[in-house]
Amino acid sequence: MPPTISRRRLLAGIAGTVGLAGAAGAAAWAGGAFDPRLVGPHDPLVARTEAARRRPGATTVTARLHPRPVRHDLGGPVVTTWGYADSGPGPLLRARPGDLLRVEVTNDLPVSTSVHWHGVALRNDMDGVPGVTQRPIAAGGRYTYEFTVPDPGTYFYHPHSGVQLDRALYGVLVVDDPAEAGDHDQEWVVVLDDWVDGTGRTPDDVLAALTSMGGHGSMGGMAGMPGMSGGMELMTSPLLGGAGDVAYPHQLVNGRVPAAPVTLTGRPGQRVRIRLVNAASDTAYRVALSGHRLTVTHTDGFPVVPTDTDSLLLGMGERVDLLVRLGDGVFGLVAAAEGKTGQGLAVVRTGAGDPPPPAVRPAELDRQVRNTGTLRAAAQVALPRRRPDRTHRLVLGGGMMPYRWTVNGATWDDADPLVVGHGERVRLEFVNTTTMFHPMHVHGHTFAVAGGGARKDTVIVTPGRTVAVELDAVNPGRWMTHCHNVYHAETGMMVDLAYRA
Repeated sequence: MPPTISRRRLLAGIAGTVGLAGAAGAAAWAGGAFDPRLVGPHDPLVARTEAARRRPGATTVTARLHPRPVRHDLGGPVVTTWGYADSGPGPLLRARPGDLLRVEVTNDLPVSTSVHWHGVALRNDMDGVPGVTQRPIAAGGRYTYEFTVPDPGTYFYHPHSGVQLDRALYGVLVVDDPAEAGDHDQEWVVVLDDWVDGTGRTPDDVLAALTSMGGHGSMGGMAGMPGMSGGMELMTSPLLGGAGDVAYPHQLVNGRVPAAPVTLTGRPGQRVRIRLVNAASDTAYRVALSGHRLTVTHTDGFPVVPTDTDSLLLGMGERVDLLVRLGDGVFGLVAAAEGKTGQGLAVVRTGAGDPPPPAVRPAELDRQVRNTGTLRAAAQVALPRRRPDRTHRLVLGGGMMPYRWTVNGATWDDADPLVVGHGERVRLEFVNTTTMFHPMHVHGHTFAVAGGGARKDTVIVTPGRTVAVELDAVNPGRWMTHCHNVYHAETGMMVDLAYRA
């Protein structure tokens, strides 16, 4: 196969005739296909793949998103931020497999934005990555996303524009499985988030401070960064190694601080399905419900062999579905920031009693802790055994000083795409050579953790470890593969999984 051309090299070549700024826009709108020998989002193959998903008489689900400046009451602290709603996460969207989802976005932010449908194996031109699958939605502009929803599960949506995810620009998409109706008495959607915006810093300030550290050890006004001396907090975890780069003043559950938690009210003996989403930008959470065992039934949308645990570890971008049979009393659902200080809190109430204090630490947090990457796929969704046709090794590198994160030694602007052929079984080997953990996310596909593991789209890779996953390349286009620490992705730890034309 002829060699591919990196994004920067192709843009540099075009810039020789039309100028660099014009070249970037032209190359991006040409379908994001920076190498014409690769399938772009507007390739006829993408349209044919979407047409094969469509079914006659499918229900059309419509929704509107309105990103805009807002003031959020976090349950005491009031912050100015950007969001899709006047409080908490954005609107909950619901559909069924096979439905056509049509979402109109009106951008009243002062900057351009986008919406990425995290975990959904949708058509490539609706994936929401500016400069690769679409033009950015300009300030004051509108854009309509329209795609067939393929698989049931718990997903979420957020911008793929700079570090906008580290504001209130996120929401949950639930794709209901009719076969699972009636297996629980209540459903509770729970979204975890680390929060800094409007507390004296914006996410863009955080990014600027991180990238300003350079080679001279300057903190750029930041505190709480791993590996730094001078009395700064060392954010490490025995489960994750380096556990994050940002010391957040707040950890939220459904947009609320622990002093003013949201509450689920139920009855003893009820079965509750908890759809748990980690929408944080730099924080993994260890989650437990005091006085209860958790049964994990799904991860990243797909069913697993039901597994009981006291607590579980959830990296950024991961989702799990849990079944819990409620006891009698008042209980704390705690999301402890792994390797950091602080936690999020929600309350489950089935009887009389005082709510737990904000700093409550259930004993379950220090008992059995389950990493979702160790779960086993349910038989009906297990990836059939097959020898890989192609293997790509992704060496995760970089560090704090300078603040630069790479895949195979290159940042996104310089990275050669990971080329695959339509119909191939592809093995991706994530090799972590850094001291930080990285939740690695693949757009447009669900992979299987190698060796019969869970079907997922985001998997934690800890320092010094290699995690192999396999996927079937049946969704053509250009698909980002990146660390879901938004600051790592924005400073380079991202590469393109690209189909050969």
